[in-house]
Amino acid sequence: MSYDFLRRELKRTFHGLPETLPSGRSVSSGKVRDMVDLGSELLISTSDRISAFDHILSTIPCKGEVLNRIALFWFEKTKDIVPNHIVRQLSARTVAVKKCEVLPVEVVVRGYLTGSAWRDYQAGKPVSGIELPEGMRADQAFDPPLITPSTKAEQGLHDEPISCEAIVDQGLVEESLWNKVEETALALFARGSAECAARGLILVDTKYEFGLLDGELVLVDEIHTPDSSRFWFADRYSELFQAGKSQLKLDKEYLRQWLIAQGFMGDGVPPEIPDEVRIETARRYVEAFEKISGMRFEPAGGAEDEAELIDRYQPA
Repeated sequence: MSYDFLRRELKRTFHGLPETLPSGRSVSSGKVRDMVDLGSELLISTSDRISAFDHILSTIPCKGEVLNRIALFWFEKTKDIVPNHIVRQLSARTVAVKKCEVLPVEVVVRGYLTGSAWRDYQAGKPVSGIELPEGMRADQAFDPPLITPSTKAEQGLHDEPISCEAIVDQGLVEESLWNKVEETALALFARGSAECAARGLILVDTKYEFGLLDGELVLVDEIHTPDSSRFWFADRYSELFQAGKSQLKLDKEYLRQWLIAQGFMGDGVPPEIPDEVRIETARRYVEAFEKISGMRFEPAGGAEDEAELIDRYQPA
């Protein structure tokens, strides 16, 4: 299909909510999402901001809508595995969620040796404390998938790999709860992999975040989006792997590779992203939505009313 509409949307990307809403409610901002604390609930609005290497870089047309709608798609697909924090959808980019006690680690599940894991492996480093065997190749499959957690860094700082053992030893997560986290993360990855395979995609790796609600483990944040996951096209994997060539990607790795080509990997001042790179990144986000969900993407628009919509919401 044509993605010409992305050039139009380039002019009305949603940078996010103001620091204070008209009613006086305060807004806190992360790298991509803006949040309003309502006590028992949070309102989370996904902006069009994009981050890479722990820096906020620019905005990408329709990105907030794509991320929110893909996450909702997967929350529905996985609610039989673990409850999630969703209360209701307010708009294409905003949801009301239950406030949870979020665990202080990101749970990364890797099905293949790629990205930062491959870079660490090439440098002779373990991957989140896991010593990998010699002779592995880029993009080689792990059997079974690996859990490689990381700490959560403040904005502008780098997340740091941490071993599963260190998470328990340092008291970040109690052992029995961490065992439940590992079991749940692998089940989610298996479900995601099966669903993606049915649509000709490989779920390469992904990040999960968990919290506790009334003592129960709950999935929070996002799931299987192009921001939290890598996707490859399954029909080309074996051919490209055997040839030692890069895989066909359906995620924001395109932007990461563009940044690396400009000499930026998180240190120093990030380069300005040209409009053509922003549009191509947006095209890949939209393509990811359509490939994963099987639905055609039509931008909902109306982001200029988002602050007013959020300000009117009252928890039940």
